[in-house]
Amino acid sequence: MRGWVVLLWALLATVVLIAVGIFGTLLVSGRVVLFPTPEPTVSPLPVVTPVIDTSYEVLVLNATPEQGLATQTKDVVVAAGWAEDTVSAGEAGSTDFPQTTIYYYLPEDEAAAAGLAEVIGGAELAQSDVYQPTDDPEAKQLTIVIGLDRTANPPAETPAP
Repeated sequence: MRGWVVLLWALLATVVLIAVGIFGTLLVSGRVVLFPTPEPTVSPLPVVTPVIDTSYEVLVLNATPEQGLATQTKDVVVAAGWAEDTVSAGEAGSTDFPQTTIYYYLPEDEAAAAGLAEVIGGAELAQSDVYQPTDDPEAKQLTIVIGLDRTANPPAETPAP
């Protein structure tokens, strides 16, 4: 009787050692991963439908060395339906802004900014509070900063090294 118990324990130990050896081999070879890293899920970006909303005030800033671009852009915006007194034009604090950009304050203003971008022939959109009036934080305002891409001789793109 004692011989059978020893034989069963030996048989059990052999099976456990073989299973551990197979698992160890699979683990070392990379066929089994104990803690897999989750695959990143790609969620589509929400598509914003451009809306031309003339209830917004529009500030046009010329950030280029070329004179008159702010006034020209203001005329385009007014011709698209904005009231003359809700669109103002001026010079920006710099003259080397690379890309024409429309700034909006709240996420719900993005559709109106996209509509304004269509009106002026395309522009980048950026959410920022930089141009939001400090005296009226709830004001509905869009700001167009005209970049060097709108000048008569836009700068050539330099290839990345």
